[in-house]
Amino acid sequence: MTTTAPERQVSAAPAARQPDQLTGIALMTGSALSAQLGAAIAALAFPVLGPAGVVAIRQWVAGAVLLSSVRPKFRSFTRRQWLPVLALALIFATMNLSLYAAINTIGLGLAVTLEFLGPLSVALLASRRAIDLGCALAAAAAVVVLARPQPTTDYAGIGLALLAAACWAGYILVNRVVGARLPGSQGPAAAATLSALLYVPVGIWALTSHPVTVVALGRAATAGVMCSAIPMVADTLALRRIPARFYGVFMSVNPVFAALTGLVVLGQSLQPADWLAITVIVTANALALSTGTRVQAGRPLHESSCPSDPGTAQLVPSAEW
Repeated sequence: MTTTAPERQVSAAPAARQPDQLTGIALMTGSALSAQLGAAIAALAFPVLGPAGVVAIRQWVAGAVLLSSVRPKFRSFTRRQWLPVLALALIFATMNLSLYAAINTIGLGLAVTLEFLGPLSVALLASRRAIDLGCALAAAAAVVVLARPQPTTDYAGIGLALLAAACWAGYILVNRVVGARLPGSQGPAAAATLSALLYVPVGIWALTSHPVTVVALGRAATAGVMCSAIPMVADTLALRRIPARFYGVFMSVNPVFAALTGLVVLGQSLQPADWLAITVIVTANALALSTGTRVQAGRPLHESSCPSDPGTAQLVPSAEW
């Protein structure tokens, strides 16, 4: 029987989307690895510069790298484009400072684990499939194990980590809008530049009130590239290929990478219950990945149910999820 042209196009669509999905997964993995290794390097500079000083340098470096490499066309931005860029800059600045302050008090593994509640919430609220809900709940249970209260629990640090979690949830949603409304990496570059400007007074205060060393400055600058510039671009590109709910579940690898990085770089040991929780998180991700290839995992961003605003239809629970 002869296959018609429309039939050939329909059958070829899933295959055409598969490379986009694999690229999105690779981008998310690279983003998570870069962010956690950079955070560990930044933590080594806390005793000299303090969290605020490290964040300021990190923001300056990220802004300079993205501004010089992307060269966003600020004058051509419309009001509709500026609004999500401004929101992303504010979210990014708040998320970094609250997370680094939390790392300084409760450690890398616990801080990043609590921060993950942000993307996990996106996954829970957005999903309409039982398998995605099950994966998110399994990851949530593992997060609870990793964040279980200890006799020396620092509740102020936990509160800062939870603030970072709320910012990360907003980052996912706003970054997707930025990717839809601005071409290439224009949005992340503009947001990073604005965030760097916001930290000028903070950085001046931090650097003048702390003894500065070349090693500490180098570590903070490295964190700027690995924690800001690389993840911001990678996440924007990934969210053009992967639904935000899928991103939210997959990002549960961050506590895993944080725990391993803390062990290797910072010498933070893990208990057997922690390793069990990590295994559960990895398993949940593997299951989500294996089932996500069949339902919308590679759906292009422009295929939205809301033609008037293609950048927002998939950001909230709807039939598209």
